[in-house]
Amino acid sequence: MDKECCCTHKTKERGEAEYRSLINRLNRIEGQIRGIKNMVENSAYCTDILVQVSAASAALNAFSKELLSNHIKTCVAEDIKNGKDETVDELVATLQKLMR
Repeated sequence: MDKECCCTHKTKERGEAEYRSLINRLNRIEGQIRGIKNMVENSAYCTDILVQVSAASAALNAFSKELLSNHIKTCVAEDIKNGKDETVDELVATLQKLMR
């Protein structure tokens, strides 16, 4: 089994490119959140803060889409190939949580 392609017991070995991409996105989101906190601390105008919150939300959504795509292409595909059909049920449950 390829360690980059399988999820086991709620952990996953990620390739360097996937890891870097996810970490870079999270670092940018972290910076956006710190910026929003600074705006609140500096009494920025409400709509200016809301615009930044919207941008941070969009960034989190993009992160989720990338992570979900990677998950389906690696973990889910590998588990289905190995006859672990319960992975589809887990994916459906996850998608239902994401769509709330």
